[in-house]
Amino acid sequence: MIRDTSAQDRMVEIKPNRKRRFMLIGIGVAVLVVLGLTMPGILRLFSAQSSVSASRLAFATVERGPFINDIAAEGQVVAANSPTLYATYGGSVTMKVRAGDSVKKGQVLAVIDSPELLNQLAQAQSKAAGLKVDWLQAQVDARTKRGDLQKAFDNAQIDAKSAATNLDREQKAFAAGAATGVEVDQSKDALEKARIALSHARADLGMNNDSLNFNIQAKKLAWQNQKLVVDNLQREVDDLNVKSPVEGQVGQLFIAPVATVAKDAKLLSVIDLSALEVQVQVPESFARSLGIGMLSEISGNGSTWKGKVSAISPEVVNGEVAARVRFDGATPKELRQNQRLSVRIVLDHRDNVLTVQRGSFVDESGGSYAYVVHDGIAVKTPIRIGATSIDKVEILQGLKVGDQVVISGTDNFKSADRVVISH
Repeated sequence: MIRDTSAQDRMVEIKPNRKRRFMLIGIGVAVLVVLGLTMPGILRLFSAQSSVSASRLAFATVERGPFINDIAAEGQVVAANSPTLYATYGGSVTMKVRAGDSVKKGQVLAVIDSPELLNQLAQAQSKAAGLKVDWLQAQVDARTKRGDLQKAFDNAQIDAKSAATNLDREQKAFAAGAATGVEVDQSKDALEKARIALSHARADLGMNNDSLNFNIQAKKLAWQNQKLVVDNLQREVDDLNVKSPVEGQVGQLFIAPVATVAKDAKLLSVIDLSALEVQVQVPESFARSLGIGMLSEISGNGSTWKGKVSAISPEVVNGEVAARVRFDGATPKELRQNQRLSVRIVLDHRDNVLTVQRGSFVDESGGSYAYVVHDGIAVKTPIRIGATSIDKVEILQGLKVGDQVVISGTDNFKSADRVVISH
C-alpha cells in the first residue's frame, strides 16, 4: 500500500486580526450614521412629486420695510391749454400763419373778410350819430323852452307886483275921496288876476321843466342803446382779425390758406407750450385708487421730474381711465407735444410692511399660495396678500421674514404640493 501524507499534516493556528475587526466595525457604524443623517432628506426626496432645476426658477426673500404702492404707465405729452379758434362770422378767410409757426399772444393768425358785417357797422354808427344829434338838440330846445317859461314867470311876478301897487294906490285915493269904490274893486280884480297868472306861470315852469328833462333822458337812452349796438358790431368786426389767445405754436389748420367759411367754422388750433401735461392711460382696476393731487414721477430723455395728478376722466374706455399729470414746478423746456414719457404714480407709502418681490406667482395663483423653499424642497404654502405695486407684494399671512419664495417658473410645478429643487 502506498502511504498517504496524513501523517505529515498538522493543524495551523490562525491568530485573530483585531485591527481589521475594529476597522469593519467602524465602517459599519459610519454607514449607519450616514444613513441616519441622510434618511430624512432621502425620505423627503421620495415624498416630492416632481423635480425642477433651479436654473429655470427665480427666488426672492421675504423682507420687512417700506412699501410703496404705485402704478406705472406710458404717457404722452399734451398741452394743458390748447384752444381751438373759430370763425365768429361767415366770409372769406385768409390764413396769416402755417402749422408749426411760433406765435405771440395777440398776434393776428387769420383775417375774415365780411362786407355784410362792415356795412351793418356803418349803418349802426350812422344811426347812433343821428340819435346823438337828437339828444343834443333836445338839450338846446329844453334850454330855450326853460328861458321862455322863466320869462313868462318873471313877467307874471311883475304884473302881480304892479297890480298890488295899483290896488294900494286906489285904496289910498278912495280914502282921500279922490277915487270911487268901483275903481278900487277893479284894482282888486286886477291883482287877483295877476296872482292867478303868476301861479300858473310857476306851475308851468316846474311841470315843463320835468317834461323837458324826461325828453332829454329819453333821447340820451336811445343814443346809448344804439351805441351798445355799435360797440357789439365793432367787437365782431375786430374779431374778424383772429388773434392768438396764448403764446405758443400753431397746431393744426382745419381749412385751406384761403377759403370761404360759415359762422362758427373751425379755423386752427394753438398750443400753449408753456403749460404741458402728461396724459396716461390707467387700467380700470387701479382707477379706484387714483386721486387728484397724488404724487408722481415723470421720466424720459435721461431726466426725471416730479409731478402731481391734475385730472382724472370719469369715463372708462376700453378698460382704461385717462388721467393727466402736471409737472410740479416749471415745465421742462426740452419737451415736445406728443412726446412719450414714463410715469409712475404713487398710490400709497407705508413703513414696516412685510413684502416680497412681485413675480408670476401672484398672477398664476391669484395670490392664494406660494412655494416656499426649505432644504431644497419647494412646499406649496397658503398665503394672503394685500396691496401690490410694480415690484413688490404686501404679505398679510402665510410667510415670515427670511422665507425664500419661488417668484417665477412655478408653472413647471404643475400645482404639485412638494417639488425638489435640483442644482
